[in-house]
Amino acid sequence: MPGDDGIELLTSSQAGPLLSAAVAHAGGNLVEWSLDQVDRNPNESTTATYSVYVDWPYGRRHEVLGVSARTRGIAGADAAAEIFADGDRQVAVWLYPKDPDLPGLARAAYAESMAVVCNDHKIFSSAVAPDDLSLTMVVYRPRRRAVLKVTDLVSGETVYVKVLREHLIGQIAERHRMLLEAGVPAAPVLAVTEDHMLFLAELGGTPLAEAIFEPDPPTTAQDLIETLDRLPQAVSSLPRRAAWTQSLPHYSEVVAQSLPQLRPRLEWLRDTIAGHLADIPLGDEPTHGDFHEGQVHVASGRVVGLLDVDTVGPGSRVDDLACLVAHLSTIQRMNATQTDRVHSLIRDWVPVFDTRVDAAELRLRAAAVIISLATGPFRSQEPDWQRETTLMIGSAEALVRQVV
Repeated sequence: MPGDDGIELLTSSQAGPLLSAAVAHAGGNLVEWSLDQVDRNPNESTTATYSVYVDWPYGRRHEVLGVSARTRGIAGADAAAEIFADGDRQVAVWLYPKDPDLPGLARAAYAESMAVVCNDHKIFSSAVAPDDLSLTMVVYRPRRRAVLKVTDLVSGETVYVKVLREHLIGQIAERHRMLLEAGVPAAPVLAVTEDHMLFLAELGGTPLAEAIFEPDPPTTAQDLIETLDRLPQAVSSLPRRAAWTQSLPHYSEVVAQSLPQLRPRLEWLRDTIAGHLADIPLGDEPTHGDFHEGQVHVASGRVVGLLDVDTVGPGSRVDDLACLVAHLSTIQRMNATQTDRVHSLIRDWVPVFDTRVDAAELRLRAAAVIISLATGPFRSQEPDWQRETTLMIGSAEALVRQVV
């Protein structure tokens, strides 16, 4: 039907026969399956991954299957997957790690092939065998990107590998080099492969995402601001990434379609935020673009590393600080002690941020970031995603009501 992005097919029992057919086509028998991740672009497309158990001729294995459905039929890299028909609809199906948009994942996922890549590019101080390597998947966003931690168990050396789409690999490698040349503590690039893997050195220090729970403050608000202010002016000449507030209509609709009872609250947030920010220019400061506690490493109370510089470009400092405030305000599953420590940091840091940027704008933009984060519990199919999503929207409302 017009506008049918496949969400009903891919998130209901209707997916079962499709998965069975795909597994049978590959020579196996589907034993059981469960929904793992859902990434939806309303009225355009849906991609889902499934945790499945398959009986193959050589035995039973756990596998991950991916399926993409589009309103307008298959397109682009879908052709690199297997195409199956469900009624009048065609969908693209792949067996992990053969992600159609991430060709490097097929080599990155296995120690045998990863050892070859590491040796070819002299990643470690000495040659490695497959048994020497520990591979840990840090992030897998189907058809978008994957990040793996690779450790040589003999030497103890660790590197990180980003598996990217073809059109992004050169841009991201150049951003790392640009920042390093300016003295910004980004991760050094160790290698770029022909199938779009980016090897990065491990940063020193402790991730801020861990350090925020320590008894002593991990760093200061001023040091966080100064780290961002060290971004070179050349960053402002890079292509502009949409600000969080520009993407607010999209993310609010994604959340509203997953939890329709939240639609009135989301519409109020969307209209209120947009109305108060409508006349404020986008800004041309060098910005990180996705600045939060997971992107920062600290040591001895100072910032010593900056991760995921894929998004650096022109914007406003308030967006970077708002992103951090939003993430700190929505950390899930903390115990009482952790909650107290994070809330203490927020109380200490936000007044300092208010001296660098407009206080009302900071809160409105942080609320917009929270709405984007509220798509995460459904996408990851967390056990209590409805409650987590609702709590996030409540956090966004609390920020907005501080200033309107």
